[in-house]
Amino acid sequence: MPQVKIVARNFMDMVASLPAMKLDKLYENSFICEAILRSLPPLAKKYVLQLLYIDGPVSAKWLEEWVLADGASKHRVAIDRLVQLRVLTETVERKKEATYLFNPTFQLNLQKHIVHGGVLPREPMPSNVTVRLPSLEELDTYAVQQWEFFLLHLINSAEVERSTNISSSMMKIFQRGLLSQKDDKEPPRLTESGFQFLLMDTNAQLWYIIREYITNCEEHGVDTADLISFLLELSFHVMGKAYNLNTLSDAQRTIIRDLVDLGLVKLQQGRKEGWFIPTKLATNLSISLADTTTRKQGFVVVETNFRMYAYSTSKLHCEILRLFARIEYQLPNLIVGAITKESLYKAFLNGITGEQIVSFLQQNAHPRVAERVPSVPENVTDQIRLWEADLNRVEMIPSHLYDEFPSREVFEATCDFAREYGGLLWENSKKMRLVAKGEIHTQMKEFLRKQKQ
Repeated sequence: MPQVKIVARNFMDMVASLPAMKLDKLYENSFICEAILRSLPPLAKKYVLQLLYIDGPVSAKWLEEWVLADGASKHRVAIDRLVQLRVLTETVERKKEATYLFNPTFQLNLQKHIVHGGVLPREPMPSNVTVRLPSLEELDTYAVQQWEFFLLHLINSAEVERSTNISSSMMKIFQRGLLSQKDDKEPPRLTESGFQFLLMDTNAQLWYIIREYITNCEEHGVDTADLISFLLELSFHVMGKAYNLNTLSDAQRTIIRDLVDLGLVKLQQGRKEGWFIPTKLATNLSISLADTTTRKQGFVVVETNFRMYAYSTSKLHCEILRLFARIEYQLPNLIVGAITKESLYKAFLNGITGEQIVSFLQQNAHPRVAERVPSVPENVTDQIRLWEADLNRVEMIPSHLYDEFPSREVFEATCDFAREYGGLLWENSKKMRLVAKGEIHTQMKEFLRKQKQ
């Protein structure tokens, strides 16, 4: 069974991994400081605001007095997060307790932002200059269509009804692990990570793509801090307002055109000037991954007899359900199918886990069943896990059998050698036989050769 695990992290996980110099550069932008504050766990937010106007280090013991006894684990998580993001710097001196010092750049800029407010480097264009702008409902529809087209292209480009206009930058992201292609004659195929990606929540998918996009740009010489700064700054623009493209640098204009593929922005052109309009996806970029207020309404009903009804008009939903269920027929607003042993085996072999399928069904449960506990029948979730366990009963490991040792001392030394390398699978001391992993066969041959000398 494949053991690939694709991890979804939000922007702040990538920010935390930046070098100290780049983090300090990011914190020169007050909007980034606010985005960091937004993303923090509730207790970490409380610490930031309480320490904001305190100069000098504070002791770890003093901070611990702010929480109740049963909040120790949350306290540790909050402090660790602040240290990871270099909002706080931890110092431990000999025979003294740890102290924490506020990052002076972050502290100063967040103080200014809270007192005076922030001003974006660009203002919305006046309505008399722009043509008719889309309404918020039209903008939401556009964002959903762009995102679904993007994911449909990932599932099967031959199924996409419109001509492919995905930018080369986004295609490279697909090829970073979501798609694979043996040669130019064969069409690209989904990898195990690609199948897992499709069952993620929309926010998690978006952050994964953005993270890979940032990595791809970094390999082409784009400064990571500048790119992250612009993307987080974009989340503070007003959804539905038009912003002049001429206020952007050449690099930022290239980024904006790439973000059109994801449905984060919509481009429009007037007689003389062009502008971009942020969608809800763009304004949600700085929201915490744990935030559930932006989750879409569910659409799936699963019955105890493994029948599945999906109330949706989306072709994307149909294709995603097809990854682990047998689709029987599709009406204009209803997809009818069944979860079968065969359809699940196909999903497992493609790298999708039982927990991911169960989680997808629970997250996308129709409002009529979402309030039930459980929202997906227990006999269905238990059976999904049991069928997955069936495939994990036997694990195939390339290995070699070693026997006919000249003496017991050589046999025991060989067992110890294989054990040290973590390659010993089985031994029979009476018959002086052992089985070791094939990956250490070269080292085993060399060891036995030396023993014979």
